[in-house]
Amino acid sequence: MAAYLVCVFLLFACVNSLKYDPTWDSLDTRPLPPWFDDAKLGIFIHWGVFSVPAFTSGAWLWWEWKGQPMPAIVNFMQKNYRSDFTYAEFAAMFTTEFFYPEEWAEMFQDSGARYVVLVSKHHEGYTNWPSKYSFNWNSNATGPNRDLVGELAAAIRTKTQMKFGLYHSLFEWFNPIYLDDKYSEFKKQNFVRTKTMPELYELVNAYKPEVIWSDGDWEATDAYWNSTNFLAWLYNESPVKDTVVTNDRWGFGIPCKHGGFFTCTDRYNPGKLQKHKWENAMTIDKYAWAYRRNARLEDFLTIEDLLSQLVSTVSCGGNMLMNVGPTKYGKISPIYEERLRQMGQWLRINGDGIYGTRPWVHQNDTVVKNMWYTMKKAATETDVYAILLEWPDNNLIKLGAPITSKDTTVSMLGYPETLIWAAGTGGKGINIQIPHMSVKTMPCKWAWTFKITGLQN
Repeated sequence: MAAYLVCVFLLFACVNSLKYDPTWDSLDTRPLPPWFDDAKLGIFIHWGVFSVPAFTSGAWLWWEWKGQPMPAIVNFMQKNYRSDFTYAEFAAMFTTEFFYPEEWAEMFQDSGARYVVLVSKHHEGYTNWPSKYSFNWNSNATGPNRDLVGELAAAIRTKTQMKFGLYHSLFEWFNPIYLDDKYSEFKKQNFVRTKTMPELYELVNAYKPEVIWSDGDWEATDAYWNSTNFLAWLYNESPVKDTVVTNDRWGFGIPCKHGGFFTCTDRYNPGKLQKHKWENAMTIDKYAWAYRRNARLEDFLTIEDLLSQLVSTVSCGGNMLMNVGPTKYGKISPIYEERLRQMGQWLRINGDGIYGTRPWVHQNDTVVKNMWYTMKKAATETDVYAILLEWPDNNLIKLGAPITSKDTTVSMLGYPETLIWAAGTGGKGINIQIPHMSVKTMPCKWAWTFKITGLQN
């Protein structure tokens, strides 16, 4: 195994010493740094001026008030704010007085996540760092008077083993320079030249994020955004060139076709094996990315819902990026914290079936519903993990996909004894008998992982 890992490292180092041209044909040949495929779970954080109104549409409130007005948003603003109130006035109320980055870092680490992606700038244009290219519309000039990106980056790196990444929106809804470029049908590139690209280079050089999660690309082509030139620099010369991963949102028509890993659409979970590494960016709040003051309990996914998303995503070759929305004053509300810590509780028992796994020959079982498979391949054997989302009747699981051998063994992660099994009818499948357990001996409350070794397939 050690020799195998050394070979993988040397191969990646050799390939990564190559220079990439600013074309998709060249950029798409770069191998994804291995840490990302092994990580499986990340935390997404949507936080900004939009966390102040914190109403219904979350991060999109400004657009749904002034860009493409929605009656519910317009009525909310009319009832609660002056008639001449401007969105920019929310920035002074973005106070973050209870933001303790070490507290966030501990919570995210406890969730079992292996990387964190913070929104550095959303479509509103406000930067969560003191950007030289966002005069008076950044977290050090207006609002908290803090470098929010820098503080969280430092806490993640000093207090945890997680990777730190950044989300960045290429466009800004109401920036006049962008709107002028748009009016020219993107023949002008003044916004990209003076705003988008300077910000991205500034972020990479200052904070060295190992995930660049691009968004806000869809109105213009990758040629307008100058995406391939930035990515060539990122992969060839940047301070994170050997470890950084990027997504696919770099211009109209690019998502799900080019980039490091594919996100395709929000909450993308195709339910079947994909040929290219992908990520399911999803939300604990079913309806919004940012904190909402008017959210109801039933608006949040349960831990059972989240585990179903995680295991189905990982089984099909993806990572899950699980989003939380902090408040304007910097707290992550108890409902989010509970879900994060529940996820960590489950992963401490069942993580062997998640971290570092790869898709098996089957993703779902051929007989049992709500069962997902993963695997780990060693030098001499393959471990298959069958993750069951619903406890079976009579403690008996009848699986159709595995083909057993005389060397097959079955265990349940978190349970100390091996389990009794028998081959299915005609040697196809496997019947696993789960012993009766008390509440104290049950390894976990939700979703149970069975490790099967010595299979023929």
